[in-house]
Amino acid sequence: MPASVDRTVGRRVFFSGAASRLMQRSLACGVALAALSFGLGGCSQSADAQGGPPPAPPVSAAPAVQRTVIDSEEFSGRLEASDYVELRPRVAGTIDKIHFTDGAFVQKGQLLFTIDPRPFEAEAARAQSQLSSARAKAELAQSELARAKTLLDSQAVSRQEYDQWTSGTRTSQADIQGAEAALRTARLNLEYTQVRAPIAGRASRANITVGNLVNEQSVLTSIAGVSKVYAYFDGSEQTYLRLRADKATERVPKVRMGLADEVGFPHLGQVDFIDNRLNPQTGAIRMRATFDNSKGKFTPGLAARLSMEGTSAYSAVLVPERAIGTDQTKKFVYVVAATAGPAQFREVKPGALMNGMRVVTGNIKAGELVVVDGLQRVIPGVPVAPQVLKVDAEGMPIFPPPPGPPGKAPAASAAKG
Repeated sequence: MPASVDRTVGRRVFFSGAASRLMQRSLACGVALAALSFGLGGCSQSADAQGGPPPAPPVSAAPAVQRTVIDSEEFSGRLEASDYVELRPRVAGTIDKIHFTDGAFVQKGQLLFTIDPRPFEAEAARAQSQLSSARAKAELAQSELARAKTLLDSQAVSRQEYDQWTSGTRTSQADIQGAEAALRTARLNLEYTQVRAPIAGRASRANITVGNLVNEQSVLTSIAGVSKVYAYFDGSEQTYLRLRADKATERVPKVRMGLADEVGFPHLGQVDFIDNRLNPQTGAIRMRATFDNSKGKFTPGLAARLSMEGTSAYSAVLVPERAIGTDQTKKFVYVVAATAGPAQFREVKPGALMNGMRVVTGNIKAGELVVVDGLQRVIPGVPVAPQVLKVDAEGMPIFPPPPGPPGKAPAASAAKG
C-alpha cells in the first residue's frame, strides 16, 4: 500500500511538472505577442505623426514669347543633276581610242571616244563614186534631150521619143539626189565614229575599253551637268497653297540649302518647278529648287536640308518645341503660375519651327509659363512646384548645369583640413 501511495504521489508530481512547463510557455508567448502589438502600435503612431500629403512634384517652366516672324519650313531632299546623259555610240564598230580620264570635267563637243573609222571611210568613198556616176549619166541625158529637142523641131523624131528622153533626164536628176543623200549618210556615220560630249559636265568612268566592239545599245560612259543642280523635295498641301498665293502676288519665296557637313542653310536658291498633282496617298506634292553649281561644289545624289521662308511677316506666340505634348490627335501645353499650384491644360495648334521654338495658336499668351521639363510628372488638379528658367535671345530655356558627382565636395574639404 505505501508503495502504491508512493507511485501515485510520483505520478501526481510528474503531471504537475508538465502542466507547469505548459503554463510557462503560454505565458512567454503572451508576453511576446503583447510586445509585438505594442511595437506595431508605436510604429503606427509614429507614421501617423509624420504622415501628410506628398510633396508637389518639381517641373521646369519657361515663358512663352511673342515675336514678329516669317514662316519657314524645313524639308529633306536629294540633289540631282540638271542635265544627265548616258553616252551611247550612234554607229557600230570597234573602240579605237579613249580621249578622256575617268571622272574628269569635259566640255561640250569634246572628243571622248574614237570608233575605228576605216569601214565608214570606205562607205563614204563608195557613195562619192556613185554620186559621180549619177552626175555623169545626168549630163549625158541632158545632152540627148537637147538633141532630141532639135530633132523634134524638124519633126525627125516623134513626140513620144522626146518624152522618153525628157523622162530619162528627170530620172538622172533623181539618181543624183539619191547619191547625194547616200553620201551625206556615209559622211555622217564617219563623223559619228568620233564620239563627243553632248553637254558640259563631269564624266563617269569609261565602261568599255579599247578593242571592244560596240553598237547603238552600248553605254560608253555617262555625263552629269554641273552648272546647276536640282534639289527635289515633297511639300505639304499647305505649302503648295501658300506658294500658289505667293505666285499670284509675284512674290518669290527664298529657298536655302545645307549639306550634311554644314551648319545652317548657307546656299540660296529658288523654286522653279511644282508638280501638276498631289499624291492622294500622302497628301504631298513634288517640288524642285535650283541652285548654282558653277564652282562644282555639289555632287548629284547628296542628301540636302532645305529651308523655305514665306514672304510676309506677322506677330506670333512661340514656345519651346519640347513644351508641346501630344494627346491622341491633340497638341497641348501645360501652363503654371510662378508659385506652386496645379498646371492648366491648354490645347494649341502648332505652326512653323524656328530654331527650336514652335509657333503656336490657341488659348495662350506671351509671358505665361509653360512646362518644358517634367511633363510626365504633371497630374491634372495636383499642384506642382515650378522652377522658372532663364531664356536666351531666341526664347529657348537655359537649363542649370547638372550637379557634380557625390563625394567630390567632401573630399575637397578633407584635403583643406
